[in-house]
Amino acid sequence: MKRDFKEFKEFIKNKKVAVVGIGVSNIPLINFLLKLGSEVTAFDKKTKEDLGGVYDDFISKGVKMELGEHYLDNLTGFEVVFKTPSMRIDCDALVKVKNEGAYVTSEMEEFVRYCKGKVYAITGSDGKTTTTSIVAKLLEAEGYKTWVGGNIGTPLFANIEEIEDEHRVVLELSSFQLMTMNLPVDVAIVTNLTPNHLDMHKGMQEYIDSKKNIFLYQNESDILVVNREDEITYEFEKEAKGHIREFSSKRVLEHGAYYKEGALYLEDKKVCEKENIIIKGMHNVENYLAAFAATKDDVKIETMKNVAETFGGVEHRCEFVREIDGVKYYNDSIASTPTRTVAGLRAFDKKVILIAGGYDKHIPFEPLAEDGYPYIKEVVILGATKYKIKEAFEKLKLEKGIDVPTVMVESLEEAVEVSRKIATEGDIVTLSPACASFDMFPNFAVRGNKFKEIVNATN
Repeated sequence: MKRDFKEFKEFIKNKKVAVVGIGVSNIPLINFLLKLGSEVTAFDKKTKEDLGGVYDDFISKGVKMELGEHYLDNLTGFEVVFKTPSMRIDCDALVKVKNEGAYVTSEMEEFVRYCKGKVYAITGSDGKTTTTSIVAKLLEAEGYKTWVGGNIGTPLFANIEEIEDEHRVVLELSSFQLMTMNLPVDVAIVTNLTPNHLDMHKGMQEYIDSKKNIFLYQNESDILVVNREDEITYEFEKEAKGHIREFSSKRVLEHGAYYKEGALYLEDKKVCEKENIIIKGMHNVENYLAAFAATKDDVKIETMKNVAETFGGVEHRCEFVREIDGVKYYNDSIASTPTRTVAGLRAFDKKVILIAGGYDKHIPFEPLAEDGYPYIKEVVILGATKYKIKEAFEKLKLEKGIDVPTVMVESLEEAVEVSRKIATEGDIVTLSPACASFDMFPNFAVRGNKFKEIVNATN
């Protein structure tokens, strides 16, 4: 049984609450806590000027603000602390306030604790956003009132009292959100696992362990969906308490979803032909298979077929932008790892001009060179990782004699300009960075929108 939200309302009223991070998910959280009668102090590295209207609004509502470089110095004397997902639970400031007796939590943890609807939670290194979107589309098409949140959609905790038992809730969860999660979800999906976010995690094992929290606290009646072809996620089955469902693009599965001879199947029933799926690429076949396996109790085969043949995909994922002088430009800004970039490259039927590079998450770029070279005509590299990416392609040339031309640039504008000079009629240019955006942009969406803006402004 899910906990009654009245319990939280009684608990939080008149409490001295700290909210660390004034970002997209915590702004509505702060407003919700005020509505519930909390005394709120908001903490952020941003300045008053950076926050602009948000600062003025919160001050007018009585929120105390702790801002700037030393914003955590006064994180003391609170009864409840809501941390931002990317903040490690073992950072000095949180350890100190926890030792004082504070209850340290997050918006997502409290949402899962009290959400009445059936929860589908999706994680993985690549494909989780598209899989989340597909699961939501399937449930909506079947007629369920569906809420989408976590890393995408809208922050849901402020809407918790509107969500009913018969509703469906679809959450994309990152390793940061899962690090402290110790709650059951009804259906968990792990798409795949490859090295990621090693700038934040102490190592690959900690990253894997955080992902495991999506299923470790499930009950016997809950469901875990894993990728049969991923060695790490396949091993998760040994620790799962609930029902296991697999998906595979390489083998027939008796209890799961699979790809065979150009078609997608759910157990022994054909759902649709691969060529009829709107969003192309084998990685999207796998995303659909994961979604089919997860939703089979709630969604009919005919509904699955209709969604696969009509859903045009998610913005910033192999998104066609424009054709200029016979050259097609695609925005795949969501691709923040080498494996996700390579998956996107495979969706095209010819070698492409790749724009790559960005924030350094301390993950290796050899997979981009070694697995990606058959699909790349030339690489235009920018950002904090440009020298590391160039080094990976130089290593490929040295060790295997495979030469992929690379050009280093200073900005996204220059990357588009250089790509245009390199391209000839019939070519494809794709922004698929293999890196996060934080060296130049607040997030992948801002980066993708900037790319589209540059391409659409080109004469």
